[in-house]
Amino acid sequence: MAFSVNTNLGALQAYNALARVNAGTEKAQLRLATMKKINSVADDTSGYAVGKQIEAQTLQQKAQLNNISSAKNYLSTAESALQQITDKLNQIVGKQIDAADPLKSSASIAKDIRTLASEISSILANTNINGAQLLASTDGSTAVASPTFNVSGASFTVDFASSTYLGSAALATAVGTTNLQSTDAVVIAYDTTTVAASVRSALGRIGNLTQTLDSRADYLTSAIANNTATISNIFDADMAAEQLKATKGQIGGQIATAMLSQMNSAPQQLLSLFR
Repeated sequence: MAFSVNTNLGALQAYNALARVNAGTEKAQLRLATMKKINSVADDTSGYAVGKQIEAQTLQQKAQLNNISSAKNYLSTAESALQQITDKLNQIVGKQIDAADPLKSSASIAKDIRTLASEISSILANTNINGAQLLASTDGSTAVASPTFNVSGASFTVDFASSTYLGSAALATAVGTTNLQSTDAVVIAYDTTTVAASVRSALGRIGNLTQTLDSRADYLTSAIANNTATISNIFDADMAAEQLKATKGQIGGQIATAMLSQMNSAPQQLLSLFR
C-alpha cells in the first residue's frame, strides 16, 4: 500500500464513521427530548402522512362528540320542560274532577286551571338555550325550527317540536287562548287529551333521539381511543430503545474519535524515513 501525506484515506474513513455515529446519536437524543419517533417528514414519509390523516379524523370525531353533548343538553332541557307541562296537565285534570264536587267552588277551580294553563304557556314560550326557542315561539304563533347537529359525520335533526310530534304552535294556542280567555264552564270542561298526547309524543321522540345520540357517542368514543392508539404507535418514541441507541452512540462516538485521532497521526510514521 502506498503512503501519502496529502490524502489520508484512513482518517477520512474514520471521520465518515464518526459523522454517522454522531448523526445516529443526535437522532436518538432528539427523539428522547421530543418523545416523538417522527420529528420531520424525512424520518418516515408514509408514516407521517398516515398519522396526520388520522389526527385530522380524530379532531373531527372529537368535535362531533362535542356536538353530541350539545344535542343531548338541548334534548335534556326540552325534556325537563315537557315533564313540567305533563305535571301541570295532570293537575288540570285533577282540578276538573274536583269541579264535579258540588261543595267545591267552580270559580276558584277555573281560576286554578287558568293559572296552570298560564304556566304551561310560559314554559312553552320561554324554554330556550342561548336564545334558541326549544318548544314554541315567544308568542306561540309559530313552530320552532328543528336544529341539525353534525354527529358521526352525518346530520342529526332534533325534530321533537315539529308538527309530527309536539305541534308546538297549535299546542301553545290551544292551551293559552282556550284556557285563559274562556268562561269558567268552558275552562273546566276543556279536554286536555290532545294536548297531553302531543306532549307524550314529543317526550317519546326525545327518548328515541337521546338513545341514538348515546349509541353514536359510544361509537365515537371507541373510534377516538383506537385512533389515538394508532397515532401513538406511529409518532411516539420508544423511550427505552432510544436511550439504548443514545448510550451506544455516545460510546461509539468516543471510540470513533479515538480512532480518528490515531488515523490522523499515522502519516507521522513517514518522518522516520528522513532521519
